[in-house]
Amino acid sequence: MADSSAGSGQAGEHFQRLVDVIDRLRGPDGCPWDREQTHRSVRDSLLEECYEVLEAIDGGDGAELQAELGDLLMQVVFHARIASEAGGFNIGDVIGGITAKLIRRHPHIFGQAQAADSTEVLRRWEDIKAAERPAAASMLDGVPRAMPALAYSQEVQGRAARVGFDWRDDQGVIDKLAEEVSELKESASAAEKEAEFGDILFTLVNWARRQGIDAESALRGAGRKFAGRFKAMEACCAGRGVSFRELTFDQQNELWEQVKDGGGDSGG
Repeated sequence: MADSSAGSGQAGEHFQRLVDVIDRLRGPDGCPWDREQTHRSVRDSLLEECYEVLEAIDGGDGAELQAELGDLLMQVVFHARIASEAGGFNIGDVIGGITAKLIRRHPHIFGQAQAADSTEVLRRWEDIKAAERPAAASMLDGVPRAMPALAYSQEVQGRAARVGFDWRDDQGVIDKLAEEVSELKESASAAEKEAEFGDILFTLVNWARRQGIDAESALRGAGRKFAGRFKAMEACCAGRGVSFRELTFDQQNELWEQVKDGGGDSGG
């Protein structure tokens, strides 16, 4: 296992080296491709790196997570360099800003305040954030609309719940789900069906949040499980010299059950 204290001691040196490398790449004699990039042009790369970090976390691979966090950190330094070239902020401003915010929002650690448990910490966190916001701002304004829909839904629900706007118990959520399913059945137009389907998903996310389940990760896991089993079915067909698309629906379902029972999830 790596020595965390040794890593901390080297962090400043390694970080400065990364900043120097990015500066060189963006410099007059640097890489032509890197010099051409803008915040907008590398936006998708930043998002991709975030997803790859999540995938490494889900996979439980420490070495892969280390590598992906490095890629993500590079994106942060790269964006800060672009901003500094335009006369805006620099990486020092980024680090200073987040450090000050962490200290400000943890008065029970860096100040005289007391917090008995994590619930009280979250409540105090919301109070501090509310004081930082303009008077007319909503506590939901800081939730990025570009977040994946499930994650966005869970975040806005969680923020509302932290100020008391939540179901009294899980049964209330289940009753609401039954109500939404009934409304979906009764919907006629495509627009109504889409709206009611959205309400069902939103309610399911609410239930997941109350159970401590990350809805985005849960659906991602279900998708990967399906993909693994489907690939296993394709492999079975290839091994038997038959085409999956030529199987009847019943034959496909029978093969699905075989793969499912045989633990064919590993391919996803």
